[in-house]
Amino acid sequence: MEQNKTALVLGATGGIGSSIATALVRHGWHVSGMVRDTAKAQNQGPAQVHWVAGDAMERDDVIRAVAGATIVVHAVNPPNYMNWDKLVLPMIDNTIAAAKSAGGARIVLPGTIYNFDPKATPVISADSAQHPNSRKGQIRVALEQRLEQAAPEVPSLILRAGDFFGPGARASWFAQAMVSPGKPVRRIVDPARGSGHSWAYLPDLAEAFAQLVDNPTRLGRFERLQFEGYVDDSGKTMVEAIRNACGSRLRSYGFPWWLMRLAAPFASFPREAAELAPYWRYPVRLDNSRLVELIGREPRTPLNEAVKTSLIEMGCLPKPAMQLTGPVLA
Repeated sequence: MEQNKTALVLGATGGIGSSIATALVRHGWHVSGMVRDTAKAQNQGPAQVHWVAGDAMERDDVIRAVAGATIVVHAVNPPNYMNWDKLVLPMIDNTIAAAKSAGGARIVLPGTIYNFDPKATPVISADSAQHPNSRKGQIRVALEQRLEQAAPEVPSLILRAGDFFGPGARASWFAQAMVSPGKPVRRIVDPARGSGHSWAYLPDLAEAFAQLVDNPTRLGRFERLQFEGYVDDSGKTMVEAIRNACGSRLRSYGFPWWLMRLAAPFASFPREAAELAPYWRYPVRLDNSRLVELIGREPRTPLNEAVKTSLIEMGCLPKPAMQLTGPVLA
């Protein structure tokens, strides 16, 4: 029996949602994206996605959009990442209800490392105890618990990864701290506070998602997998990759963690940054053995190539000149 390759992507205009939608289209899926502004999505979102109007906070909108789909990619976040405590869990509840209404569509969730205490969990596997030390981490734990409780009636797939970078990854340490989008790289801000950090290049992560859902019969009703990505063992590999992409020995400066601690009581970004500081002090590695068992070798673009592509897409490096592929006529 031929697989029904129809997907709904919530958050298809965001970094990871857009990357997954693009990968699914490349793998032959019919992809719909639910957004509040369809006109904007048609101009800025990934190509070959059918856009439907709706709000992830409105259950009826999600139920209507998911009709006929076999997977629902839950890559949606609160606008501007605000009001997490009020919006994240109601949104996943709506997605679960919609998946159930579609006869048990599989929910696909990009997971994070913030569910764990990095000091106590140097290697994250499917069975690692989740004891977060941040408010966002606590919410992410509750979100995953809801998916586990919904199985087996509603199957789900969680693929956890380190910090994102790549085309479209605007809300990331790479794009918001290390370099400045739209500007030539003059210096590098280095958040590292010790050795080791895990990174995930969005096109590689999205390709892993697509390969997994292409073969659903191998997946359990509740799968919690880890994407290893790039492990920066020294804490300086990403800095060197940016230098290589720019072709310059750019100076690097430490991220002002001390300022985040001082400003934490007064503003949301410093407060969240201060909570996430331990993930830059203690190295965390993701155990991808189950992922490799399911799809074989993990997708892995060479780091220097991935970083250069990311910087070009961000407007930090000029786009390469168009290359002529045919003969030049005199």
